[in-house]
Amino acid sequence: MNHKVTKNLPNILTVTRVALIPVMLLFFYLPFEWNRVAACTVFFFASITDFFDGYFARKHKTHSRFGAFLDPVADKITVSTALIVLLQDHPTVLMMIATAVIVGREITISALREWMAELGERTTVNVAYIGKVKTLFQMFAIGFLLYENDLWKLPVYQIGLTLLYIAAALTLWSMFIYLKAAWPMMKEKI
Repeated sequence: MNHKVTKNLPNILTVTRVALIPVMLLFFYLPFEWNRVAACTVFFFASITDFFDGYFARKHKTHSRFGAFLDPVADKITVSTALIVLLQDHPTVLMMIATAVIVGREITISALREWMAELGERTTVNVAYIGKVKTLFQMFAIGFLLYENDLWKLPVYQIGLTLLYIAAALTLWSMFIYLKAAWPMMKEKI
């Protein structure tokens, strides 16, 4: 593979993930019976690019400031957009709570990371293992919820809801871990 492409591949994948958001929305709202399958497929493809952009950046040692900035932004926009669309499609109290918890945590941790970076303590709030597990549950939950229809008598939507509630619980847990790690520095600056 061309060195320039290899060097830029993680950023290309991240930008692709952002570009797929309107495609997912378009498919979701198309008036065809296959719209949910198409939206789910686009979402899963975007989710896979999230894994591979990090993999290629580590493998080829091609970390960039642009990639470090855009990757978490792309993740948050993709997840938030999908959750808001799903909430609009099924406006239940539990879906609203799960969406608010997940989106609220993303905003809180982004702000915390920004503040910690200003204090020179950015590494205090690096991605923890629980954050990766939370992301995995979120991606499968959202994919199942986008798909919605039963598959081989499996209640796909109900499985998606269960995974979403687990993701919301993991979201709160991971937020607690991040805040606990940052608390000593936060306490000094309050």
